Amino acid sequence: MNSGKKKGLGRGLSALFGDTPPKEKSSFINQNTMAAVADLTRNPYQPRQNFKEEKLNELASSIKKNGIIQPIAVRPSKSDSGKYEIVAGERRWLAAQRAGLHEIPIRILDLSDVESLEVAIVENIQRDDLNPIEEAKGYKRLNEEFKYDHESISKLMSKSRSHISNTLRLLTLPTDVVAMLEEGTLTSGQARPLIGISNASSIAEEIVSKNYSARKVEYIVRNKKGGKIEKTIDANILKTQERLEKVLGLKVNITNKKNNSGKITIEYKDLDQFQLVSDLLTKH
Repeated sequence: MNSGKKKGLGRGLSALFGDTPPKEKSSFINQNTMAAVADLTRNPYQPRQNFKEEKLNELASSIKKNGIIQPIAVRPSKSDSGKYEIVAGERRWLAAQRAGLHEIPIRILDLSDVESLEVAIVENIQRDDLNPIEEAKGYKRLNEEFKYDHESISKLMSKSRSHISNTLRLLTLPTDVVAMLEEGTLTSGQARPLIGISNASSIAEEIVSKNYSARKVEYIVRNKKGGKIEKTIDANILKTQERLEKVLGLKVNITNKKNNSGKITIEYKDLDQFQLVSDLLTKH
C-alpha cells in the first residue's frame, strides 16, 4: 500500500487536537468548514468496529441540544471528488445522523494513509477506549500494512513495548475467547494468562461465570495439571496479595505452605521501584 509522504504523527495529532502553534497549524490544516452529512464516509482504517447503541443515543441527544462543538476531522476522498473520508469523529458523525442534522462542521486535514490510521487509533484510545481486540487489530495493521515494529508502535502510542506485544498476542486466543474480549465479558488481564493454553475456552467460561480476578486466573493457569485445574488457592492469600499489589503498585506473590510458613516476593522493574520497596521496608 502506498501510504504517501509521512509527515510524522506528532504534528498530525497536535493539529487535530488543536494544540500546535498557529504557524505550524496553518501549513497542516487546510480549513474548517461545513459539509453535508451524506458527503462523509467512514475511515477504512478505523480500528473501532462496534459503537454502543446507548452511548450513540446519549450523544445524539446532546448534539440535538448543543450541536457538534468540535469539528469532525476529515481528509479529501481519493475516489470521489467533493466527498470526505472521516479521520476521527465517526461516532459524532453517526450520532449527528440520529439527531437529524443535515450539515456538520468539519476540519479538513492533509493526511497519508498511515497517518489516518495512526490518528484513528490514538484518538480512540485517548478519548473513547477501544476494546482490547480492536486495539490489537489496530496495532496489527500498523505492523503488517505500514511496517511498524513493536518498538515504533510503543513510541507512537506512548505505551510500553510489553503492552504492545501482550495486546497483539490476544489475537492468538481461540475465537470464542476473542469474542468475550470484544463483548467486554472478559478483560485483557483475565485473558492474557490463557494465551497458549490448550483448554483456554473452558477456563475462560469459568472465569466469566465465577467472576475470577486477573490475579486468580494467573494462579489457576499456573496450577493447571493435565488439562485440569487444581483448585488449591486460598482466597485469603489472594485477597492479601491483591491488597499489597494495590498499595505498592507492584506485583506481589505469596507462597503459603501447609504449616503456614512461606515467603512474600515483590517484583520490581527498575531502580526507582527497587528504591520504593527498599524505603518501605527500612522505614522506621
